[in-house]
Amino acid sequence: MTGEMIEIAAGDGGRFQAYLAKPAQGSGPGLVLLQEIFGVTAFLRAHADLLAEEGYAVLVPDLFWRQEPGLDLGYVDEDREKALALYQGFDADKAVEDIAATLEALRARPEQSGKLGVLGYCLGGKLAFLTAARCAIDCAISYYGVGLENHLNEAGEITCPLVLHVAEQDGHVPPEAVERVRHALSDHREVAIYSYPGAGHAFARPGGASYDKPAALMAYSRSLAALRQAMGPIFDLSRLWDQHCHHEFATRDVEATMATMVAEPYVNHVPTMTGGVGHDHLKRFYKYHFVDSNPPDTKLIPISRTIGTDRLVDEMLFCFTHSREIDWMLPGIAPTGAYVEIPLIAIVCFRGDKLYNEHIYWDQASVLVQIGKLDPEGLPVAGRATAQKLVDETRPSNELMAALWERSAGKPI
Repeated sequence: MTGEMIEIAAGDGGRFQAYLAKPAQGSGPGLVLLQEIFGVTAFLRAHADLLAEEGYAVLVPDLFWRQEPGLDLGYVDEDREKALALYQGFDADKAVEDIAATLEALRARPEQSGKLGVLGYCLGGKLAFLTAARCAIDCAISYYGVGLENHLNEAGEITCPLVLHVAEQDGHVPPEAVERVRHALSDHREVAIYSYPGAGHAFARPGGASYDKPAALMAYSRSLAALRQAMGPIFDLSRLWDQHCHHEFATRDVEATMATMVAEPYVNHVPTMTGGVGHDHLKRFYKYHFVDSNPPDTKLIPISRTIGTDRLVDEMLFCFTHSREIDWMLPGIAPTGAYVEIPLIAIVCFRGDKLYNEHIYWDQASVLVQIGKLDPEGLPVAGRATAQKLVDETRPSNELMAALWERSAGKPI
């Protein structure tokens, strides 16, 4: 954990603690992260640190301070029973007042600049909804908020963008409750409700029994999109990616390449499963098996680029002469001298103004055909033609299924 604990004055007297995570850029929009019934746990502190990497000043208030200050429970049965017992005496109205005090404390911090939002899980998801209705904020995100159907009389007071993440198999939020919420918010233009098929309650908490990584990643990107649109900050992902590629292929500077990435990044070249996870693993890969492994005539020819909130998709041609062993693409294959052109897709994820991960895809069969290591006769694979058709759509289609294509000739369409 990289943050610190600070004290906040409650509106009705007393003081409570909150975990503060400072944005990597020095200052940024403010975000109040709202707890589950287990307190200010390691999960929430780690998530606050992550959101600080995204450019936010984050406070995680101890909302159980009136009953048991410093609550930080685990998720075993004994801790769950204690958390549920405390929840029975929890005053949600007082909690929203404490959230309002937290928002004011955050607004006064030098790390906070611009707008304010809230994001909460479970109990915190309900509190995010109530905060959107009762406080002047700019965005609210609710993960599997419990009991929202009991507060729909306040839905009309919500004027900021609101995102609700709903688990399809949530035993704590039944389908009928979700439908009541959907119906009540159906006319609210700035409300987005996302459902996650097969996911259960707490699907976004890593390490939990219900953790669903695909659902958690999708929900995270959707949350970030809402926050960026409503509050910022906005980063130039295209420029950041170009800078990274420049150091990879032009200057071939490993230190400069790593400097464009987060502290613990990862890269996966999917067809060959080469790359690295974590700083040291990835730096070793770049230094000894990638940067100087690329042939001197390597070219990246851009075809298209799609830029989202936290990721970028590059479609390109990757061109080279197989004049040296290319560890990451053709490990163990001696140079053949063949010229290769292949379509290549890079899906690049960012955290704030740094690269977090890269998923790189290409057709390995096409590479092997072009260097003479795979005989395409009788196989549904092609060589350089895949690259040529990408830039010239008038080239013939369906040649690999010529006989099948012939069967449909003359049939009604």
